[in-house]
Amino acid sequence: MLVAIGCLMMAGNALAQSKAAAVVEDLSAPVAGIEVFDFLEPGQVITLPAGTRITLGYMQSCLRETITGGKVTVGQQGSAVSGGKVQQEQLKCGGNLQLGQAQAGKSGAMVFRRGPGTGKTPANTPEPSVTLLYTAPAFAVDRPGDLTIERLDQPETVLLYKASGKLFDLAKTGKPLFAGGIYRVALNGKSTIFRIDPGAADGGGPLLLRLVRF
Repeated sequence: MLVAIGCLMMAGNALAQSKAAAVVEDLSAPVAGIEVFDFLEPGQVITLPAGTRITLGYMQSCLRETITGGKVTVGQQGSAVSGGKVQQEQLKCGGNLQLGQAQAGKSGAMVFRRGPGTGKTPANTPEPSVTLLYTAPAFAVDRPGDLTIERLDQPETVLLYKASGKLFDLAKTGKPLFAGGIYRVALNGKSTIFRIDPGAADGGGPLLLRLVRF
């Protein structure tokens, strides 16, 4: 029975994450029930006091909104705003930012055997599920744990960090990765594969262009 309950809880958590449409990138002042790096679901309503500014990044549409004041209703690809001002920026994301990634939810102990390939990348290097446009990724954190980053297309030292909070940001707490590299990141028994675009900009940038979710 305990095993069954545990499985149901895990399934419920995964379902809740998969419904997320947007992430809170910035807040100019405290707002009840909302914090920076929260993931928001369609239909969620946020009331902003006059002059308070929030920045939302929509993962499906890659739309970045800066909203000042008013009532904000989260949609699937953008917000409906009443009584406030909205500035929108359409970003060109390098890959799918939704949860439905090839390696999402799989064991962090997964092993990939590398065989001979052509050029610099081994033939059986896993296909990345997302491409990032900056060299300093930001990783969503469900709970504190050991976060490991391993390069898959070339031999390289495995990076290990202590991750906590809601987001672990290499732009603030670690060393940037290499443009063109393919990496596997693992945290709390989950892992996913991502690529840094060969033309990626150095360091950090808009969260939507460097966000990795498990």
